[in-house]
Order: sequence, then structure tokens, then C-alpha cells
Amino acid sequence: MPPVADVLDITQLRRSCASCGLRELCLPAGINGDDLARLDATVRDKRTLERGKALYRVGDAFHSLFVVRSGALKTFVLNEEACQQVIGFHLPGEIVGVDALASGRHASQAEALERTSICELPFSELERVTSQIPTLHRQLLRVISREVVQEHQHLVTMGQQQAQVRLAIFLKSLADRYETLHRDGSHLMLPMSRQDIASYLGLVVETVSRLFTRFETMGILAVQRKSVTVLRPDLLAQLCRPVDGDVATGKASQPASN
Repeated sequence: MPPVADVLDITQLRRSCASCGLRELCLPAGINGDDLARLDATVRDKRTLERGKALYRVGDAFHSLFVVRSGALKTFVLNEEACQQVIGFHLPGEIVGVDALASGRHASQAEALERTSICELPFSELERVTSQIPTLHRQLLRVISREVVQEHQHLVTMGQQQAQVRLAIFLKSLADRYETLHRDGSHLMLPMSRQDIASYLGLVVETVSRLFTRFETMGILAVQRKSVTVLRPDLLAQLCRPVDGDVATGKASQPASN
């Protein structure tokens, strides 16, 4: 992130891009007010999705990228048994829809986890504007790259055999994303269900529930329904590293249930 003195104050825009994920596209110091106005003009009116409503489905033609303004989305595919396999969670300030950039059709379904507001960026218009503003083009690539990095981190997490390591990595990653969005990473409000978390981590829901209880017993977390407070971030970070024995019980850890 550039020094504070170099960051353009975009709160003067007549529309409210400054308070949503589009601010990530407006950070380069080289973008002036006129260029920001051109970016602002590419954004369609905001849309609100109620909980459980789809933003797009598998096979839908690609037209736009979307920025989560408030709320949260999950992306998933259906397996052979027509059960959801969750592949991502998307928080305010994050872009969704990049799965369709290669083929022109969405490879997953995006669904609101709660009442969610999104901004739509028609890709043809976004390409036109970014081709004229090099600094914006570089910033867009950086933001898209961040989404790819998150997918890579998920693959690394799924490679861990210990269930508690998978959950610890998930919670630490979520806390880190909160802090990137200038939110308190020690107080997490989980919009997703335990079943969604289990699907995302390749575990069974009973294992996820048991691990939350274990982390509470260890003094790492305080859990109250969907509210999770990280009491010991140092211990949570330690749990992100696989060990030969079970940290909580001293017994050998079993492979992750799935």
C-alpha cells in the first residue's frame, strides 16, 4: 500500500465507491479525480441479494466482476451426489466472478450467506477504462491476483492431514483478511454455517464443532454462536503448523475426517 500522503482522497466522489471494495482500485497515486470519475461511471447501480439468493450460477455467461460491498458470499460447486462443495467465502471489499475470466462462463455458483450488497463492474467497460489508465490496470491485476492467492492458500490448507490445522489456518486467514479490510481481526463474525466451514475444509460438521469446543477449552477462542473472539492469536498461529502429536491431548493426531 502506498504511503498515506500518496493516497488520493476518493471520498469526494459523488458516488460511494470510497466506502466499498472499489477503493482497492483507486489507491494508486497516479489516478486523478477525472480518472476516478471515469471508473465510477463504469459501476452499475448497487444490487442487494437476500440470504440464499444466487448472484450467478454454474454455466452462466460472464459479463461482469462483482465487489462485495456489505454482507458475504460463498462460492460452491455441486458434487456427484448433488451436495455443495464450498470453494470460497467472500467478504466486503473482495472481488468475485474471476472464475469465468478464462472460459467466459462461471465455473461455480455464488450465493449470499446473509443480506448482501454488491457493486457490478461490466467487464467490457472495465477493460476500456483500465486500458486508458495504466495505474488502474496494474491495480486491477493486483486485486485479481489476491483472489488467486487465496485459492492457492485453500489448496495448501486442504493438503494438511490434521483437522485442527485446517481449522486453525482457516480462522487465522479470516482474521488476516479482516485486518486487510481495516476490521478487527480478533473479533470474527462468521456469516457461514458450520456445515459450510466443514465443506470448505473437507471435514465433517461434527469434527468442526468438536474443534471449536477444543479451541475454547485451550483458551484460544471464545465462541458464541457465529461470533468468534480470538483470545490467543499466538497459539492460533502455532496450531497452523502440523505437529506429530495432538496439541490439546498429547495423543497422535488422526487424519482429517471427510
